[in-house]
Amino acid sequence: MGINFHDKKNAFTYATRDADVSWQQCIEKMTSIQGKHVLDIGCGGGIYTKKLLEMGAGSVTAVDSSSVMLQTTKAMCREYENVHYIVGDATKIPLEDEQFDIILSRAVIHHLPNIQAYFKEAYRLLKPSGLLITQDRTVDDCSLPGSEHHLRGFFFETFPHLVEKENMRRPSSAAILQWLQHTNFTNITEQKLWETRNVYTTKEALLHDLSLRTGRSILHELSDDEMNMLLHTISNKIKSEPITEQDRWTIWFAQK
Repeated sequence: MGINFHDKKNAFTYATRDADVSWQQCIEKMTSIQGKHVLDIGCGGGIYTKKLLEMGAGSVTAVDSSSVMLQTTKAMCREYENVHYIVGDATKIPLEDEQFDIILSRAVIHHLPNIQAYFKEAYRLLKPSGLLITQDRTVDDCSLPGSEHHLRGFFFETFPHLVEKENMRRPSSAAILQWLQHTNFTNITEQKLWETRNVYTTKEALLHDLSLRTGRSILHELSDDEMNMLLHTISNKIKSEPITEQDRWTIWFAQK
């Protein structure tokens, strides 16, 4: 099944929330965004493009393979003039070499058929000493047990076939580190981040958001009947309100 990023009905599925301060603090511990020229590869609905601008980026270039998603990013960032938009492939971006101080890709690489080509392209576009920030989930991140905060864990406990899907599309941390090294990146570090996704004041608000499969591509692998079963399971698991939903991510920082 899978999500169709080119379908207009999915235009705002990745634009319904703001990037949390937990993410901003993690990035700012590693680097300053202030005044930097930043490339956001796979910008989706523009949540993190907007955050980079709010953090003081000198300019942000937002790239996505979907013109539908890029239009949503434009809407999200309409108050800013120092942002540029390109429809393009993450492994073949129509830009000159060595233009950017920082490149970010968040929740992108598991969608790519050739991840190593993405690293090579990022290396080409970075200025000397530029920083690549790659954020995604490993299979280990996805396999953590479910809880009232880590709701994603319930997805996989309820439907083990989703784990098989993740095993197919998510590389190991070891593979990522090896690809970065082979692409000649240096000062490579890996961090784990429990990023707050959203705070729901009521269980009903959470269940409604889940029912729409908002910003969760893995839920598009479920049938409507399976989705209803998942909602029932999570409803029984949640005992208190408000609900702070968190996801665990792996972030790789690497320097050219």
